[in-house]
Amino acid sequence: MKKLDKAKKVIESNGGIAEMSELISAEITVNDITALCKNERLYRLRHGFYCLSDNIPSEEQLLSVLLPEGIVCLASALYHYGYSDYAPLKWSVTVPREISLAKLKIDMLPLDPHFAIKKNYDLGKTYDDFNGVTLAVYDRERTICDCFKFRSRLDTEIFAKAVNAYIADDNKNLAALSRYSRQLRVYKKVSEMMEVLLNG
Repeated sequence: MKKLDKAKKVIESNGGIAEMSELISAEITVNDITALCKNERLYRLRHGFYCLSDNIPSEEQLLSVLLPEGIVCLASALYHYGYSDYAPLKWSVTVPREISLAKLKIDMLPLDPHFAIKKNYDLGKTYDDFNGVTLAVYDRERTICDCFKFRSRLDTEIFAKAVNAYIADDNKNLAALSRYSRQLRVYKKVSEMMEVLLNG
């Protein structure tokens, strides 16, 4: 079997992205991998990760495989929940503060990273479907709390629309919102605005 055929089989059996170690296990040497990349048969996504040049994975697939620590947040989460009409040009993702910055350098995946301390990283973490790919994403309450926490980074119109959309959402959980806002130290801002909107 040709090296390319072997590589194709390994990559396809791994959902479109394979690690170098998986290719080597299939008796494809480092020199073979280098040659296949040079001949534009394989594409190097990041150090140690490859795909077929004629079948580049979706951004959702790239995020799932290359940055499993990433949790979809802020602008990307707002768009996912329908709280914003603005489709972000970059993926807003929260990662642990101690992550290697090299992991965030993915040429084909535009990222807007946010760094969280350990005790806040998993707060509100859930999973949902993004165009057929399951990704970690903060729930509605954590997303709204983050809007208050990082308000200076959000457009005023996007912020206002998000908060109003949350108020109108039948799936909102005000008890969780209160709990999260205390841990993230935005309780006063959140409670004041929610009181005005809910009683308005």
